[in-house]
Amino acid sequence: MIKLCLLLLGISLFARENPFFPTGSELDIPLNIAQNQKTPALKRATLSLPSTAREIQSIIVKYKNLDGSISTKELELHNSIDWHLPIFISQNYELSQDLKQEQKTFKVQKKKIIKFKKFTSLSFISFYTKGKTLKIVTKDKLLRSFLIVRPHRIVCDFKRNIDLKSFKKPANKKNIFKKITIGTHKGYYRVVIELDGYYKFNIKHTKNRYFINLH
Repeated sequence: MIKLCLLLLGISLFARENPFFPTGSELDIPLNIAQNQKTPALKRATLSLPSTAREIQSIIVKYKNLDGSISTKELELHNSIDWHLPIFISQNYELSQDLKQEQKTFKVQKKKIIKFKKFTSLSFISFYTKGKTLKIVTKDKLLRSFLIVRPHRIVCDFKRNIDLKSFKKPANKKNIFKKITIGTHKGYYRVVIELDGYYKFNIKHTKNRYFINLH
């Protein structure tokens, strides 16, 4: 009987020392079936924002922990952005280097755009573009300007008595200013400038020139 008790005590002590048998003070990390499935590694993801976006306030990352629980982490930024360009998310050094090269190429291309390019013209008015600026060259007085949506357009009325067929000129290639339409009314003609997204605008006037600046 004494031998049997000593044998059971030895088994009990062995079980506590065995790493495959946790003691009551240990905490287990639950493992679910989904954790056994291999998740593809993050290379690069892109996020495109709508044309109304102007500033990025923060980035929130939602991630899964080892125990299967979900957490979030927020990074405060407060930076201005160009909605035409996508936002990249990457965790790969080589891709990060590629991204730097893309940004460098974009900056070089941006620096090259230093002159206004002719968009279209009629005998009494001409239009030139450079980035987010439209230059209008005319001797006619601007009576009014306003914004209409769906699609987003700037309307400018210029004083002149003229009889002209409706004139339309789309952009030859990708351009912030997508199309210019001109139509005549009694005592003035109307210029409608269609944009590629949502913008605010202001107009600066110098001699025979109007500059429409988007922001």
